[in-house]
Amino acid sequence: MIEWVWPWLLLLAPLPWLVRRLLPAASGREPALRAPFFRDWQQLGEARGAARGNGGRLPLLVLWLMWLLLLLAAARPTWIGEAIELPNSGRDLMMAVDISGSMKIEDMQQGQALVPRIRTVKQVGADFISRRAGDRLGLILFGSKAYVQSPLSFDTATVERFLLEAQIGFAGQETAIGDAIGLAAKRLKERPVQSRVLILLTDGQDTASSVPPLEAAQLASKLGIRIYTIGIGADQMTLPGLFGSSFGSRRVNPSAELDEASLQEIARMTGGQYFRARNPAELAQIYQLLDELEPVEQQAVSYRPRQALGYLPLLIALLLSFGLALRQLLPSVQPFAKPAGRT
Repeated sequence: MIEWVWPWLLLLAPLPWLVRRLLPAASGREPALRAPFFRDWQQLGEARGAARGNGGRLPLLVLWLMWLLLLLAAARPTWIGEAIELPNSGRDLMMAVDISGSMKIEDMQQGQALVPRIRTVKQVGADFISRRAGDRLGLILFGSKAYVQSPLSFDTATVERFLLEAQIGFAGQETAIGDAIGLAAKRLKERPVQSRVLILLTDGQDTASSVPPLEAAQLASKLGIRIYTIGIGADQMTLPGLFGSSFGSRRVNPSAELDEASLQEIARMTGGQYFRARNPAELAQIYQLLDELEPVEQQAVSYRPRQALGYLPLLIALLLSFGLALRQLLPSVQPFAKPAGRT
């Protein structure tokens, strides 16, 4: 269908007729003018007068038509197509990432080198985020305090950049798992129930929350939020001995502080699952499993295609003006080609 943005402009259609009827006619007197080639100009005027005499009504009708076409263009006609629905499927997914001091421990095996936990979390997490087309993602970073680094958004590139820019110590050196869950619940409670998902990644136990993790998980469960917990950190690593040699070396468990029991209980209470990532490969596999979560249909977005049509009457009016100008100019060419009384 066609919609008019400013249809009231069409009321100006009789304006030229009203001006002609109400305003006084122009005076027929013309000031004296000394001009060279007077005879040539006189012949040109006679030729134009003859042209007007042959078709005086036609230019007037063309001018009226041009006026109407300009009004049509000014009224901004717009063609509006049928409504098209764009189903927006996906999840409202918050990621809560631990950036406490323990995340700098170098126990993640990459090739022949050990790298800090936070580097692995950034690399694998960024790849996971880049695959979340259609999901609304948010990012919570927590240490001694939890804060929202990125609210829920379809702009996954920005969420990915925020994760890569996170630094250890920004939120303190301790771990506030309960506060991170509570903050995520606050952000997710207004979203559709079927799509509320939280991925919680940590390498330790709660040491700084104002709300105990299990109480926060109970609240999340009442709100229908599924929490998938990931415990990161190697089970064992060898500390070098004297002068970096194997003499005096010893094996330790760098994840001794990881509270797996609480993470398992949080996942169970909310209908999620607990995962253990001891190296980058396992963490990547966990994210692949999370990729298999069933998408949930959210509120469909509809739009109507729109196309402006004002250029059509403008184009026709322009062509008519060219035609009218040519009609006025062509008869005047002949007198100058062979002027009377000259050889």
